[in-house]
Amino acid sequence: MNITICDDERRFDITAANRIVGQIMSKPDSVIGLSTGRTTHAMHKIVGKLYAEMQFDVSAVTFFGLDEVVGVEPTYAGACCAMLHDELIDALALDDRQLLMLPTKSADFAHDCRSFKERLRQRGGIDLLILGLGENGHLGFNQPGTPFGQEAWVTCMDPQLECRIRRETATPDDVWLGGVTLGLKDIMHARHIVLVAKGAHKAAIVYRMLNGDVSIDCPASILQLHPHCEFLLDKDAATLVDA
Repeated sequence: MNITICDDERRFDITAANRIVGQIMSKPDSVIGLSTGRTTHAMHKIVGKLYAEMQFDVSAVTFFGLDEVVGVEPTYAGACCAMLHDELIDALALDDRQLLMLPTKSADFAHDCRSFKERLRQRGGIDLLILGLGENGHLGFNQPGTPFGQEAWVTCMDPQLECRIRRETATPDDVWLGGVTLGLKDIMHARHIVLVAKGAHKAAIVYRMLNGDVSIDCPASILQLHPHCEFLLDKDAATLVDA
């Protein structure tokens, strides 16, 4: 099992950013999947700073979002599309064709999920996928109980995220909010995965992911079976991991 433990949060963020930059520099037309949230915010910003300093070629790269919030506008600050633009895409001065996102609203999500996967396939498939880790072991919006064979779909979101979105947008309880995401089967088809986790609050689920049974009760446990997955942790998240 490929586990990398960084001494502190800053080194973690730099190491994660270097994984993204290294992929672009080794394969300029890479297809790279990104996740949003507190774990990935700083690494995205560092990638932008490295680009400003080094001006490596990003003209052929494709980025895509692993998941998206359903029921809000894509420009809403909490939408994954808006966050990726703010954290990275705008800093790289990419054009619209270089960022693929699942929709926030649709009359036919099943069709849009199939179309999204087809666009990824047409560009050569996923070269690198950066995955965040939910505190209950979820990957994207694939919550515990999600079948390992699940493909891209609309599902529920993390309850804490849903509460925050409702509060910030004054969305009534009777308006459904959800998440659209690549499924666990899609995730496992990525050629290379980097699972990133930092902070002491992730220590217990990191241990379960790495050492527990491969079970739908902890979706991230399926990564034990991926042939090219790096588990990138900071020291606090790795507290329970055997050295």
